[in-house]
Amino acid sequence: MDNEMILSEKLNISDIKRIAVWADLSRENKETLWASVHSAALRTSVNALWALTHLPDSEPDWRLSVRDEMIDMLLSETNAAKKRMLLQILRNQDYEPEHIRTDFLDFCMSKINSECEPYAVRCFSMYTAFKMCRHFPELIAELEQHLDMMRFQTLSPGLASALRQTKAKISRIER
Repeated sequence: MDNEMILSEKLNISDIKRIAVWADLSRENKETLWASVHSAALRTSVNALWALTHLPDSEPDWRLSVRDEMIDMLLSETNAAKKRMLLQILRNQDYEPEHIRTDFLDFCMSKINSECEPYAVRCFSMYTAFKMCRHFPELIAELEQHLDMMRFQTLSPGLASALRQTKAKISRIER
């Protein structure tokens, strides 16, 4: 598969799913796809990330091996589509207390109420922040403050749903 050439074209969802199936065949294929994420060509890197969002969760160790690199990329990213897809991949991971990066947690917390961010970035930031905060009562309290501030904003249906779901998860935590 000539990755660069295929990923540089306008793709549809069936193309992306085919690429994801190909990438899932081996760790080497995943690494090749991950290398395309770093392409200087915007369409190539966006398409590579899009394909990564469709990888099955069959190899969590591989995702964990590139997590810090994904976070570093996210923290400096300006393209909304790439931020959304990086957050989509990162929100599906588990975060143990000893592996939580404060710069990433701060990023997620800051995006929850950032009305200049797309709704998907705000939703995924909310979900990811919860996954990191749930281990610490003081961080859950801080997250609740961010969520409470949202009552002063006009929320899209998706953002309102994310808010309800996150508050429901918080209420189920034993403190």
